[in-house]
Amino acid sequence: MLPAVIALGSNLGDREENLRAAVHDIAALEGVHVTAVSGIVQSQAVKPTGTDAEAPAYLNAVMLVQSALHPEALLAELNRIEADHGRVRVERWGDRTLDLDIIDFGGLERDSEDLTLPHPRAWERAFVVVPWLQVDAEASLRGHGRIYALAVADSEDVWGYDAEPLWDRS
Repeated sequence: MLPAVIALGSNLGDREENLRAAVHDIAALEGVHVTAVSGIVQSQAVKPTGTDAEAPAYLNAVMLVQSALHPEALLAELNRIEADHGRVRVERWGDRTLDLDIIDFGGLERDSEDLTLPHPRAWERAFVVVPWLQVDAEASLRGHGRIYALAVADSEDVWGYDAEPLWDRS
């Protein structure tokens, strides 16, 4: 079992329910054990050309898991969950019902057509580092340092979202 950080996002449909369902589906994966789930934050959509204030806002969260699955197998399961929830890949970084990304997987490095670890843009995305900080105050991202420093620098790019916890340990 290796620790993994999974980022969740949704800006189409019932965004909160999409995140809740994804947390449930990931927790149900054989070989995956959820250790923590952040609260929800909101952010503007980011497109290849930059922030898109005209697109629906995203709800975002981060999950910490222990995974017996290899990174590529976990990614395949996350892609299946996205598709099960109506994710359609039409445009790069387009609006979507569900976006699930592996941010870090036990500190491993990968650079393949399907998977880059650690996630190459996570360090500059407040919608990843701010909720990640909520669940792991000591976290760091290879090549970019402590999540605390990254989250403080970008915290104004996200705002709170009042919701019940996405995951209950009981």
